[in-house]
Amino acid sequence: MGTVLTARQAKNDPNKEALPVSKVLADPPSEQWTRVSPKLTAVEQIANVIGGLIALAVVSVPLVLHLTGVWSGYPAWLAWLVPGVVLLSVVVGMIVTPFQVRSRRYALRQDDVAVARGVIYHRTEVIPYGRIQYVDVVAGPLMRAFGLCKLQIHTASPDAHPEITGLLAADGAALRDQLSQRGEERLAGL
Repeated sequence: MGTVLTARQAKNDPNKEALPVSKVLADPPSEQWTRVSPKLTAVEQIANVIGGLIALAVVSVPLVLHLTGVWSGYPAWLAWLVPGVVLLSVVVGMIVTPFQVRSRRYALRQDDVAVARGVIYHRTEVIPYGRIQYVDVVAGPLMRAFGLCKLQIHTASPDAHPEITGLLAADGAALRDQLSQRGEERLAGL
């Protein structure tokens, strides 16, 4: 296959081959991607419901005041609309979460680690091992209850803090050690 160019560049040079943008941006087929644990779906759905219930309790205060007649100056349609929107967002979150979790993956490559996610908007972050400063394993109470953790990769860049959420706790600790070791090897080789 020739050099990858845009259609406009390929038009000017007949010896070059143009590929659609989707093929240019796609992950190379040789990558061995590892998906996160499917348990993350339950964790994120529970967190979504808890957050939704808290938000629903807050935005339902005007509705309760309106229904009890304490606050009649509040429009009835608005008193019902706001809690309805919150409830709808929780339902949509419950539907979308499994797809989001299935899109999360990572690949340990020869010179770097790639972290990918996204259902509609795909995002792939590639971190060279030599740029890794340190790696954290974090787990809140809900994630600990499911035996999961989040691996945070810290680099010198203030904008890049990739993370792999939804690893099994043992896998997260092993991956932390592996990334730290590869990072130290690359730094020693500089």
